[in-house]
Amino acid sequence: MTDAALQRCAGLSCWTGPVDPEPLPGGLSNRNFLVHDNGHAYAVRIGDDAPEHAVYRFNELTVAQAAEAAGLSPPIVHHEPGALVMDFITGGRPLDKAEIGHGDMLPRIVELVRDCHLEMPRHLEVPGPMFWVFQVNRRYARILAGARGRMADRLRAWLELNDEWEDAIGAIRPVFAHNDLLAANIVDDGRRLWLIDWEYGGWNTPLFDLANLASNNALPAARDAWLLEAYFEAPADAAGLHAFRALRGASLLRELLWSLVTEIYSTLPLDYAGYSDELVGRLDAAIDDYRSGAP
Repeated sequence: MTDAALQRCAGLSCWTGPVDPEPLPGGLSNRNFLVHDNGHAYAVRIGDDAPEHAVYRFNELTVAQAAEAAGLSPPIVHHEPGALVMDFITGGRPLDKAEIGHGDMLPRIVELVRDCHLEMPRHLEVPGPMFWVFQVNRRYARILAGARGRMADRLRAWLELNDEWEDAIGAIRPVFAHNDLLAANIVDDGRRLWLIDWEYGGWNTPLFDLANLASNNALPAARDAWLLEAYFEAPADAAGLHAFRALRGASLLRELLWSLVTEIYSTLPLDYAGYSDELVGRLDAAIDDYRSGAP
């Protein structure tokens, strides 16, 4: 084996004997493996701190432990610096973006998100981090400006929008949110849904997880009001929709800036530049929806 992450996974101290890790798909910032040991199957995440993204693995571990206690994530069986070992979800498959808005999947996801917001605070052993997307965006912009990253000439306009969107949110009552609702972070085992990958978990407005779900999975703007009504079990008003669309734009901007920064720092063999280019078009569409107030 010459792959450093694979070697690291195989050498973890928890195994009862030699193991042969199998790479798992997905993971934009980590390497993931399936390991069979002593008759059991485990999912292993290999990834160090990523200061450029304000990702620190001690936070991820603490939040993942709370998610396990809340019944949202599989049990953690071992951890050491740069590695997290969990029970493999038998029969589980990460969702595909295309299926998020079809059938009964979206109502099931909204219920899962609500459970996250309600249950996570009951199980956190520490206060936990805050995830405020507008400040995240400002930090990424400073990194890109300093590194003269791609699209740096657009940062000023994007930051002006970021400020405008922050003003549109108003006061919030925070919940503990996942903050990274990519389809691949939701696993269906045929009976229930699981939430995985807690590296960005933190206190936030509940609207952010809903807007993040919509923006990451390209849900049409026509579903915005439905998402709010399904989560809050009350009719969506104009102020709520306005704040939601501001967060939807901020979420897409964050994903784009994340990708542009990752282009500079990541050593994973993924097409971050292509992902960034795709996100620019989606961000422009979200800006148009926000400006038009489209239903």
